[in-house]
Amino acid sequence: MEDRDKLIALVRQRSFLKSDEPVFRLASGKMSKVYFDLRLTTLSPEGQHLIGGLLFQKLKDTGLSPRAAGGLTMGADPVACALSYTSYLRGEPIEAMVIRKEPKDHGRGLQIEGMFDRGDDVVILDDVLTTGGSTLKAVSIAREAGLNVLAAIIVLDRCEQNGRQNVEKQCPLHSLLTMDDFR
Repeated sequence: MEDRDKLIALVRQRSFLKSDEPVFRLASGKMSKVYFDLRLTTLSPEGQHLIGGLLFQKLKDTGLSPRAAGGLTMGADPVACALSYTSYLRGEPIEAMVIRKEPKDHGRGLQIEGMFDRGDDVVILDDVLTTGGSTLKAVSIAREAGLNVLAAIIVLDRCEQNGRQNVEKQCPLHSLLTMDDFR
């Protein structure tokens, strides 16, 4: 079984919830019959292994070579760490970064944590895409910090509420999985 198929099976087993009625409230406020509690997959050892490998391959397939990758905390954090670890094992290290919604109110007061410099190429990561709001916020914060956003990569695109179209107005968007993988 290919790693992508293994990831679909793992998401289906650990993270995919479905109801006959719209009982799941999404971050957008909309009610849905389907919910992906993707952290149950992204925080698992097997999920980390599969996601890290698939993200690394996606970067190779798209010709992207970022210095760092990450997105809004909390959903993007395990995804960024999975990619960073895999990239190190494969001899092409990519730094993980964490983007806060607001700057830290103590210490150095940073809004983005990680090893990178102004002008560095980065990729924005997220676990699930619905409206694109968190991905777009991460893109905006990264650009305000002087980073060059090459693209965004999402683990799972719900293919609704114009999420893909919203993000593509700001940067190229790629995904590992889509809602069609779970129909």
